[in-house]
Amino acid sequence: MFSRIARPTICIATRSLSTSSQNNAKVAVLGASGGIGQPLSLLLKNSPLVGELSLFDIAHTPGVAADLSHIETRAHVTGYMGPDQLDAALKGCDVVVIPAGVPRKPGMTRDDLFNTNATIVATLADAVARNCPEAMICIIANPVNSTIPITSEVMKKYGVYNPNRVFGVTTLDIVRANSFVAELKGLDPARVNVPVIGGHAGKTIIPLISQATPKVEFPADQLSALTARIQDAGTEVVKAKAGAGSATLSMAYAGARFTFSVLDAMNGKDGVVECAYVRSEETECKYFSTPLLLGKHGIEKNLGLGKLSAFEENLVADAISELKGSIKKGEDFVANMK
Repeated sequence: MFSRIARPTICIATRSLSTSSQNNAKVAVLGASGGIGQPLSLLLKNSPLVGELSLFDIAHTPGVAADLSHIETRAHVTGYMGPDQLDAALKGCDVVVIPAGVPRKPGMTRDDLFNTNATIVATLADAVARNCPEAMICIIANPVNSTIPITSEVMKKYGVYNPNRVFGVTTLDIVRANSFVAELKGLDPARVNVPVIGGHAGKTIIPLISQATPKVEFPADQLSALTARIQDAGTEVVKAKAGAGSATLSMAYAGARFTFSVLDAMNGKDGVVECAYVRSEETECKYFSTPLLLGKHGIEKNLGLGKLSAFEENLVADAISELKGSIKKGEDFVANMK
C-alpha cells in the first residue's frame, strides 16, 4: 500500500516522454474523445510541460475532461464540445494537436479517408487560424500527406501561415522502425533511432536503416522485408483489430512523444530532433518528412536526407509521384472549398 509520502512519481520511462523541466504551455487536443485522443490526452495530462490542457470534440468531451481532471498532476483540464465551443477551446493555445477524424477499417487506404477527414481538418485549421495563429500545429489526422497541405492552404487564406510551425506527425513510423529493428537485432528499443523520411502512407514511408543508431546491417532480402513491414505496419494493426479500429495506443504514444519534443524545444532545450512531414525544399516535393532540429519558434533547421544507400535512393524515387499527387489533392481541396 502506497503512502502519500512514498507515492512513486509516474513517468513514461522512455525517450522524451518524461522530463523534469516545467512549462506552463496551453495545449489543445482536437478530437480528444476518440481512440487516439483519449490516451493522447492522458499522456499529456501526465507531463510537467503542460500547464493547461484544452480538450475539444463533437461529443463526450466534458466526461473525458472530468475523468482526466481527477489525476493528481499539475495540468488544468477543460473540456469543450460541439462547433459552438471550438473557438473557446483554442483561445491562447501554444500547441494544437489534431487527432480528429475517422479511423481506417479493413480494406481502406488512408486516401479512402480523404473526403471526411479533409473537411474536418480544414474546419479545425480555420479555427486555429482565427484563434491561435502562432500556435504550433501538430496534425495526426490522416491522410497526413494531404492534410498538411490542407492546413497550410487554410492558414495562407488568413495570411498567418508559418511553415516552421505546421507539422505532420509521422513519429509512429519512427517508433515502429525502432521497435522492429530492435526486435530483429536483440537491442533495447529505447536506444535505437531509425530516421524515417518521405511521407506517411505506404511506399512514401522511407525508413533509413543505413542511418540507424546504433549501426545495424541486414541482408538484402531481410532489409526489403523489414522496410515493407514498416510501410505496412498500419494495415497490420487494422487487420489485427478486425474492424474495431486502427492504431490508437501506439499513435497516442507517438503523438505525445512528438508534442513533448516540440514543448521541450519551445522551453529552450537544445538539440531536439524529430522527423516530421513539413514544407520542404529538400526534394522536388513541396512537403517532405526529414529530421528537423526544433527550437523555440518551431523548425530551427531542416537536417535533410543525409547520405542515402542505393536501396534508399530508389525508395525516394518511387515515392515522389505519389507524394506529389497527395499534395495536389490537398491543395485542390482548399482551392475548391466554398
